[in-house]
Formats: sequence, structure tokens, C-alpha cells
Amino acid sequence: MGTPGWKRRETTAICAFSLALVIAAGGCGDDDDGDGNDSVVVPSTYSFESGFDAGQSSVSYDGQTMRQLLIKDMVSFISSLTDDIDSGRLSPAPGEITDALNYYFEFDSATSGGDPIDLSTTPPLLQSNYDDVSTDKDLVGKLAGNDATGQHKDWSSEFRGWSDAGGESPESLVRAFFEELDALAVARADGEPGLDPAGAPISEVYITPAGRDLKQLIEKFLLMAVNYSQGTDDYLDNDLPDHGINSNNIERNGSNPYTSLEHVWDEGFGYFGAARDYADYTDDEAAGSGGRDDYASGYHDSDGDGAIDLESELNFHASVNAAKRDRGSSDEAPTDFSQDAIDGFLRGRAIINSAVGGALTEAQRSDLVASRDQAVLAWERAIAATVVHYINDTLAVMDQFDTAEYSFSDHAKVWSEMKGFALGLQFNPHGQLNDSEFVTLHGLIGDAPVLPGDAGVEDYRQGLVQARSLMGDAYGFADANLREW
Repeated sequence: MGTPGWKRRETTAICAFSLALVIAAGGCGDDDDGDGNDSVVVPSTYSFESGFDAGQSSVSYDGQTMRQLLIKDMVSFISSLTDDIDSGRLSPAPGEITDALNYYFEFDSATSGGDPIDLSTTPPLLQSNYDDVSTDKDLVGKLAGNDATGQHKDWSSEFRGWSDAGGESPESLVRAFFEELDALAVARADGEPGLDPAGAPISEVYITPAGRDLKQLIEKFLLMAVNYSQGTDDYLDNDLPDHGINSNNIERNGSNPYTSLEHVWDEGFGYFGAARDYADYTDDEAAGSGGRDDYASGYHDSDGDGAIDLESELNFHASVNAAKRDRGSSDEAPTDFSQDAIDGFLRGRAIINSAVGGALTEAQRSDLVASRDQAVLAWERAIAATVVHYINDTLAVMDQFDTAEYSFSDHAKVWSEMKGFALGLQFNPHGQLNDSEFVTLHGLIGDAPVLPGDAGVEDYRQGLVQARSLMGDAYGFADANLREW
């Protein structure tokens, strides 16, 4: 992703113009849909003018930005727990940590909307409190299984991948994680921290003696069960009439400057989490790993107003993850999930924008579905590549068993990131991993890592190698990337 000289996927052809891209089904150039419609002009940034109010933007996804932020701030709270307890600043009673986590999970704008945002940037954020971002938004209401319409399975009975406590549904799993962290925090405050396999006190309160990193499990599972589920199985799906990308594009949505179709596409984009000028970032910059000084942290003051707008100028979660996998892919088989995703999102929104006020033609509808498929597949492949990445990290940590280099906390972290992301692959109705493969994958990963001294270490190691091969086959990943991610 980025300007010439930056890595791109070998099979992706992109015609770049200074202000816009014109992309057609057969390549770069005029898009003739067969009905005499004008070419679809695809801008280089996610910027689209209202078809109802001249000069006003039709782009809006503040609710999705709010949920991205709630997850980030929840993780920040969990990160601070160990120091707060060990310093004596916090001595939680039973249930207190669960209540604190539910502050984010069940967020209530009526009581907490004026609270300050924990996330900070340089330059500072444009928004200072939660109500500045959005109101009446929480995480629990959009968790897989809790949204009333649009989901391709009944997650109260068809949720898979976790056989331990909480595995009945996505919500029961999140709440089980909360309760386990609550118990660990109370015990640590009482002078009884958990012990690692060597019998030493565990460094972080959120790591369990079984080797689960609850901070990572909570974060990654929420990113999948809220953001990925909503993005792929609701807003960008086309399985129901007048829903998702089958929504109305003729009439204004209430008094808003957009149609329902424009808005649902924006909401899907909001859950991917990219800055609106995402295509201007290099992989290093989008990943927050260097590059130009004013881009290097994964955000940029693109409008020059001296502040970072959370809804348009900062890269969240999935968009960052896609860039990480691209920058870590092999020179033999470079990927460009980030570019593929933003190209799909931009083109789809441009098709919608060009047709505002009228029904999409059959050709436009087909083109929109193809653009959705491109964006969602790139999103999914980046997550699948991340599962492979953490399989490799887990294998590498296991290679350090019985050496001074072994780190129990590192082991718990990488295993939990692998598991949290992998659990979410079931939420995409268009996913490349079928139900049988998904169950096999989680049978190999298990519900906790195999630790030093446990029985079956070599069998588990070979199971992870098998899991990596399964992912490679399902997603068509090159062997070089299976080794290097």
C-alpha cells in the first residue's frame, strides 16, 4: 500500500491518478455498465459528497468509531490493572473489576457520555469525551448473537470453538473472561497472585495460571465478535431484502445527507477502521511502525487543523492488522491485503454514490457485490494471516521450553492472540474456512496452551503445524508466507 516504491501484491494492477482512480471491472479505465452510465470515478480517499445537500459529506460512521474506541479504552484499563494493584492504588472487592469492564461493554451515554476519552495522540484528539464521538452506543448490543437481524447463524446454539466455561455463546464467553479477570485481580490484591509453571508469581494480573492472557483474549474476541461480525454479517451482507447492501439508495435516510445504502456501506468501512486517506499510508505507517514523522504512529492530521479526528484520521484495529501482515509477508510472495481492502471499499462506495436517487442497475449491483467481496476477502485474509503469525510465534516460544529464554507471559500472549482471532473466523457468512475446517482448527489449538512440563507437548506442537497447513490450504497462502508471518 502506498506510492510507487512501496510493496504491492504482484497480482494487483492499480492505475494511480493524482486525485482519483477510475477502476472498471476489466481494469483501469472507463466503467461501462452496459446501460450507458457514466464511468465510476473512485476517489483516492474515502470522501463522498451528499446527493441531497450540496457541499456536504454523505459519509458517516460515528457509531462504529465509538465501538473501536470503547475496545481500545477497555484494553488500556486492563493494561493498567497490574500496576494499580501492586502499587496499592487499587484493592478491588469481588465484582468491582467486572463492573469496570462492563462500563465499556455496556456503555451508557446517559451516565458516562461526558467522561474523558483515555486514548491520546500527538497532536491531541479532536474529541475529548465519549459524547463527542457518538451517543447511545455500546458493545454488548452489537455482539454476535445480540443483534436482532442479519446474522447467518443462531449464536446461542451454533457458537463453536470454546469448550470450557463460557462457550455457550459469544456473550457468555466475554462475561466468563470478565469474571476470571475479576477473580485474579481480587486474589492479587489479597497477596495471592497466580503462579506460573515454575511456581513463580505471574507478572501480569490478566494472565491465568493456565496460560491464557485475558487482555488479549478479550480484545481480539471483541474485535471479531463485534467489529468483524457486524461488518461482514450485517452491513456488508446481501442475504436479506432491504438490509445490508440491499438497502435503499433512492431516498434520503430521514433528514440525513445520505441514503440507507450509503450509510450501511460506511458502517462496514467504519468497522474495518481505516483512516479516510488510508491509501496514502505506507504499510509501516498504517501499522504504526515508522515512516514519515507525522504518519509514523498510525494517524495523521490530514486536514491540518491541529487535531486528530477519530472518525477520519486514525487507523484502528483491522486496518492496522492488514498492514502488519503485508509488511511481514515474504518477498517471494508479497501480499497487499491493505490495498485490496481499501480499493474494494472505495470502489463500492463510488458505485453507490454514482447511483444515489435511483435504483442500482443489474450491472451496478453485480459490481457492488464484487467490490464487497474484494474488501471482505482482504479483511478476512489479513485475519487468517494473523492466526498463522501467532501459530508461528507460539511454536517459537515452545521451542524455548527448558531454556532460560522461555517466557511464560510471552507464551500466554501469543497463544491468546492466536485463539482470539481464530474464534472470530466463524462470524463471516462469506468466509473461506468451512464449518468442518473451523472445528478442526480449534480442536488443534485447544482452549489453553500446552505448557512446559505438560503431557503431550510434541503432539500439540505437531497439531499447530497441522493447523498452519490447514490455514494455508483454506486461504491459498504461499508456503513462504506460512513460514515467515
